[in-house]
Amino acid sequence: MSVLIFIDQADGQIKKSSLEAAAYGAKVAEQSGTSAEAIVLGNITDDLTSLGKYGIKKVHTVKDSKLNSLDAQLFTKVIAQAATTTGATVIVLSNNFAGKSVAPRLSVKLKAGLVSGAIALPDTTKGFVVKKSVFSGKAFANIAINTPIKIISLSPNSYSFTAGTGSAEVADFAATIDAPKVQVTATNKVTGEIPLSEAELVVSGGRGLKGPENWGIVLDLAKALGAATACSRPVADADWRPHHEHVGQTGLAIAPNLYIAIGISGAIQHLAGVNRSKVIVVINKDPEAPFFKAADYGIVGDAFEVVPKITAAVKKLKGI
Repeated sequence: MSVLIFIDQADGQIKKSSLEAAAYGAKVAEQSGTSAEAIVLGNITDDLTSLGKYGIKKVHTVKDSKLNSLDAQLFTKVIAQAATTTGATVIVLSNNFAGKSVAPRLSVKLKAGLVSGAIALPDTTKGFVVKKSVFSGKAFANIAINTPIKIISLSPNSYSFTAGTGSAEVADFAATIDAPKVQVTATNKVTGEIPLSEAELVVSGGRGLKGPENWGIVLDLAKALGAATACSRPVADADWRPHHEHVGQTGLAIAPNLYIAIGISGAIQHLAGVNRSKVIVVINKDPEAPFFKAADYGIVGDAFEVVPKITAAVKKLKGI
């Protein structure tokens, strides 16, 4: 009996969202009086023993180059083998791109109940009940999982954790790996930027900036804060900014600690992608902009006057 956590990686480095899943899974194991074990796929350069700091007792590794890139079918089969071998009754994944691809397949393969996008630890006082947000973050649902094997995909940046002490045992796992049906021939990566999916601070801009030539005020504030940059869909559609920066219902859903929206009206489609942010700051000259209803802090004013002043204040505070 164990809780098995899938540890996602990129270029041999463990993703921050997987450290969160590890700490969450370890707490679930503590609740159920069992041990937390992890499965890592592909070639890793990170020190896997350090996962012990997040409560992991044992790490199972499958070092095969075919698993270096996400192949949902292969990942599902290998994780299912590990779950069966370790006797896992709960499987935890991050609800990131890989988790969204693998968790439903794993659910079918293991005949396991699944809650995707969980935001809190299970309530085990009366069964096994998991809380998640629904209707684009407008409400919460408490879902009971009654199957022998349970799967939880954790919404990124929804579970607070700190690294402790400890060292995990690392062991090779002998998995049967099929030939991949999809071959990755090339990967084009954006370099020199903070990935939106991992960013804790995000500065975003919308049509209120009037054109790409004015995007410098967004970039300057982001640089001063050490933040990632994002944009609304109309901005990406107009080619002011690249599409990988588009956040919203049809773009990337993010949950940073701080989201600053500059010149964005706050349509429901945009809110659906950012409403899990811990703190939302809205800067807009229209006092009736819908975004102000969702904001923790709002500034009614011209972005071209307000943002440079905020940037200057941040630089002064940080001594830049």
